[in-house]
Amino acid sequence: MKSPLRIATRKSQLALWQAAHVATLLRQAHSGLEVELVPIVTQGDRIQDRSLAAIGGKGLFIKELEVALEEQRADIAVHSMKDLPGDLPEGLVIAAVLERADPLDALVAAKARGLDDLPHGARVGTSSLRRQAQLLAARPDLRIEPLRGNVDSRLRRFDAGESDALVLACAGLIRLGLESRITARLDAGICLPAVAQGVIGIECRSSDQRALHLLAALEHAATRIVMDAERAFAHRLGGSCQSPIAAHARLEGGTLILDGLVAEPDGSRLLRDGQSGTAGHPAALGALLAERMLADGAGPLLERLRSG
Repeated sequence: MKSPLRIATRKSQLALWQAAHVATLLRQAHSGLEVELVPIVTQGDRIQDRSLAAIGGKGLFIKELEVALEEQRADIAVHSMKDLPGDLPEGLVIAAVLERADPLDALVAAKARGLDDLPHGARVGTSSLRRQAQLLAARPDLRIEPLRGNVDSRLRRFDAGESDALVLACAGLIRLGLESRITARLDAGICLPAVAQGVIGIECRSSDQRALHLLAALEHAATRIVMDAERAFAHRLGGSCQSPIAAHARLEGGTLILDGLVAEPDGSRLLRDGQSGTAGHPAALGALLAERMLADGAGPLLERLRSG
């Protein structure tokens, strides 16, 4: 009997849901396959009193999972692709991506129907510079309250009155059965999503033929295309947690349409552009849009943020 397929995952409620979901899909695709979870506490989970930008970015949620793969303590790792840096460690690959869930951001508010209904000076909780920049561009009067933690802990703090509203990913709320908490979905024209938001990716060793074979059954080709365009855009810009960068790609027939954004954290300046092309070369399309935005002034803005 073959050994169980071991899935490295963070211990957060959402991460465990995602890993269990992947395990279910694998068992459905491969009769008799045994799958077990390997929960790991990451550096990003341990440090909750500082912003992600201050402690090194979203990659802190990933590193320990990748080390578990490299040390063969796990066979695959399940990630929210928006947390994954552009460059993977040598010897690791994203072997499969699941069909994308709702990529938009959600406004959670108790006394408003949407962003425009929030009272003047309302306190909005978010840990994302991308969200902060776009919210302040739309509503300069808002007070952005830095807010770290898992979805459930953020909602508890909101319910306790620490803020007037939250902005969270729709996908995470839906996956946790909390869609009813969504007051309004923020249109991409107001708040362009994070790169690969709503995409679950599965990483493994590039030399692990068994894992590669098992994961091939879960690959969603259309999601891979839009994700590759968005990730190539951010990678060419040198995107990180310190950089308010957003991108959203969609397929319309054989045409791939990509919108991208780079912003000042205070919302005083938003650089936004779009590009379309064939679906056959998504990474090239993402890089092309990034080059155009760099030529339009994104380069100095990003360099100043990185050096600051």
